[in-house]
Amino acid sequence: MASTPTEHPTTTASLPSRQKPIPYIFENGQRTPLSSILPPLVFGTATFNHQYNDDPFAMDTTGLVTSALTHGIRAFDTSPYYGPSEELLGNALATPFVRETFPRDSYMILTKVGRIAGSEFDYSKEWVRQSVKRSLERLHTDYLDLVYCHDVEFVSPAEVLEAVRELRRIRDEEGTIRYIGISGYPIDVLGDMAELILQETGEPLNAVQSYANFTLQNQTLAGARGIQRLRNAGVDVVPNASILGMGLLRRQGVPCGALGDWHPAPSALRAAVRNASEFCDGYGERLEVIAIRFALETWISAGALCGSRGDPASGVPWKHESNDDVGGAKLGVSVIGVSRAPELEKTMLVWRSILDGLEGGEETAVQAGRWYRAWEWSRNRRQAVQILAEGIQEILQDGFDFAWASPDPGFVNTRKEKKVAETSDAPWLTPAASPEAKPFKGGAEVVEEKSLPLR
Repeated sequence: MASTPTEHPTTTASLPSRQKPIPYIFENGQRTPLSSILPPLVFGTATFNHQYNDDPFAMDTTGLVTSALTHGIRAFDTSPYYGPSEELLGNALATPFVRETFPRDSYMILTKVGRIAGSEFDYSKEWVRQSVKRSLERLHTDYLDLVYCHDVEFVSPAEVLEAVRELRRIRDEEGTIRYIGISGYPIDVLGDMAELILQETGEPLNAVQSYANFTLQNQTLAGARGIQRLRNAGVDVVPNASILGMGLLRRQGVPCGALGDWHPAPSALRAAVRNASEFCDGYGERLEVIAIRFALETWISAGALCGSRGDPASGVPWKHESNDDVGGAKLGVSVIGVSRAPELEKTMLVWRSILDGLEGGEETAVQAGRWYRAWEWSRNRRQAVQILAEGIQEILQDGFDFAWASPDPGFVNTRKEKKVAETSDAPWLTPAASPEAKPFKGGAEVVEEKSLPLR
């Protein structure tokens, strides 16, 4: 007769209670390494934007953020470039329930500077100061946990150096920033900049965020040109964002929000992805389901070199789980993006299943009161996903590991010299101007409920 399961001390809470702070310390000029505290699952809010959705103000962003917190997510990624994302996220985090239950020191906010619009960039120290100040106001916070220089490939190395130096000055003199990094798409540019910053300043970057470079379609981030080179440059954490390739790896194709078809993937690659989707259909699977699980599950180990021991989200409402509960090793950090509550629920169930399959997961599941065969199911699911992933990569052929140009040839930064006080935000719909709420035509990184079956 089976004995009654004994829960871990960290998983006994079942009702809302004031959440514990992330163990950040800054003493004698030394701060806790980012890789000790950054959660391995980050909620990306690029979906709170017109690129992915017709009207982000019609989304239940407050409900999404609150649900993410209750499921254990403790980090949110945003940017001024993502339209109203910072304001929507900030308002969601400022509700009385969140303020009372999730104090500011219990979660992390990651944002960016430098990118203003599609072809407009400003990395000057004056604009960096203005951007940071504005982000603090929009997000209703006294500090930002991590600030990236956004899409560094669009500006010169000298401009990136100026922005990084100013961010570090703000960090050291004003204390409103804790960690600093860069983000972008071309792997080689990210490596070049990480090495240059270390060489010129003597201090490595805390983080380099890459997007769409560890997916079913492109896995160069895991190679010597990617994470290994960044680690050699002293980078502490390498988050992997856009695990569906900015929506490319979906059965219904690339997302088209209020801004139309902006995706840079060429027609040949899109056609190959359609063929891969039909291949998955033949085995009772959806391309996006395989792509999501493959990227999240594989990056946990592939990204561990520059991963983190931060507390993983348990995926179960009001169940806290520590890194020690899932083996204690570093886990590769991933950024997910959703637009609707069912997408979040199902993504968190996938994440929970992935955690169940980690080393020691069999014992953890029993101790936490979950099904005693959860570990076995997770491992079998991993094998099935891997088989289909290999089939998809064969179908993609020349499209596998293909990277589109960023920026496009002939790109010109349209940012003009102007006083910081005279600059204005790019226009977007205000809540009053928003149309009536309706299903989103654009979708997001994780797709609608009807197209994301439970796995």
